[in-house]
Amino acid sequence: MNWTEVQIKTVSKNEDLISNILYDAGAAGLVIEDPNDIIELEQLEVNWDFIDSNIIDLLEDELVIKAYFPDDEYLDEIVSNIRKQIKRNTFIDNKEVKITLTLLDDKDWAEAWKEHYKPFKIGPNILIKPSWENMEIEDGNILIEIDPGMAFGTGTHETTWMCTEAIEKYIKEGDTLYDIGCGSGILSIVGAKLGAGRVIGVDLDPISVKASRENIGINKVENKVEIREGDLLEVVDEKADIIVSNIIAEVIARMSKDLKDYIKDDGIFIASGIILAKISLVENALKENGFEIIEIVKKNEWALIVAKNRLGERNE
Repeated sequence: MNWTEVQIKTVSKNEDLISNILYDAGAAGLVIEDPNDIIELEQLEVNWDFIDSNIIDLLEDELVIKAYFPDDEYLDEIVSNIRKQIKRNTFIDNKEVKITLTLLDDKDWAEAWKEHYKPFKIGPNILIKPSWENMEIEDGNILIEIDPGMAFGTGTHETTWMCTEAIEKYIKEGDTLYDIGCGSGILSIVGAKLGAGRVIGVDLDPISVKASRENIGINKVENKVEIREGDLLEVVDEKADIIVSNIIAEVIARMSKDLKDYIKDDGIFIASGIILAKISLVENALKENGFEIIEIVKKNEWALIVAKNRLGERNE
């Protein structure tokens, strides 16, 4: 299959709004080239052998967002819709938006990911790296290897980052964890490596299911993790100690009315993929369906909500 790279050169303040538009349009992956990342990388202990010269050439306030879409009969309509959404959004500075398209084949697409995806840490102990990177692992680090393929989830996005930290904070040895909308399987693997006794990852996209299963094998957690293809909670039938879902606010709000059938009393629900403007939508939906809000975490323009299943409470 051929793919089209939709490259949008813009300014930093437009990043989250345009990223949201691309995700909503069905992007099969997103890469963000930001010169400010170089400053952050210099502060990390992990050694980096590669920095794209194109990033260095960007001005301080500029960045490039690259999104990937199948090159099929729907592409023109998708790109046209992206242009319209950007133009109509009054919060986006349209004078600072330039869009170009590049045709890629599968090999080019895979290599594009490899150019941008390098090892990094989440917190003091969790090291995430692609399988093609060779490096020494320090004692005490929890290693997670992820090849995103054509599925969402490398761990670099704020929402995945916050979900990982929340899983580490709330998980207990032997817990059952559901990862709803598992993408590349990264959060399922995080749960397994942090002590979950059983993990079920669910995704509607067969490409994500395939990528997740491959990553489960790379990380040798097949004895703990099962990946199922299905829509949200429809393919699980027991109750979990923790449910994590990194999707979008509207889907999480809609799913909240059914959560109590799949989560244990006092169980923890971790939700992200929520832009700041949609926090109240998710918060109110959870409260209406018998959940207590434990904490709300914000990172840049994204939020994570942690809620607890209050015993037996549900608004009918």
